[in-house]
Amino acid sequence: MVGFADRVFRVRVSAPPIKGKANKELVTFLSGLLGVGKGSVNIIKGHTIRNKVVTIAGLSQEEVMKRLQP
Repeated sequence: MVGFADRVFRVRVSAPPIKGKANKELVTFLSGLLGVGKGSVNIIKGHTIRNKVVTIAGLSQEEVMKRLQP
């Protein structure tokens, strides 16, 4: 599931939250969706919890929002 709710981009991954598998799947998904390399996607907060804060290197917030729009 992907979409915006309450100004938050929500993604549901299928990988289990074991040994970083869900985080890796999230990074892979976002990099493909945004058209950037995996190294450009960085989880800066929430490595071990459901809610995360992610940065995308090389893209402005406006460009990220533009690429996420349907």
